[in-house]
Amino acid sequence: MRIFKKYQPLLIAKYVKTFFSGRLYIRGRGAFLYAKGMLVMPEHADERHRVTVQEINRLIGRLQAPQTA
Repeated sequence: MRIFKKYQPLLIAKYVKTFFSGRLYIRGRGAFLYAKGMLVMPEHADERHRVTVQEINRLIGRLQAPQTA
């Protein structure tokens, strides 16, 4: 389990994409699960969890998209 002391979406997205599955904790945001290289939405997620999961997954999608010159 990785603990992030600050909410840095790009750093978290790179970590999730690299390690593919596991758990992480973001101070001030809570605990999250990730599988298949994406954050998983908790069953009983509050608004802060929803926004965080959507933002991180959007960044992961951008990182996986082919770069054009």
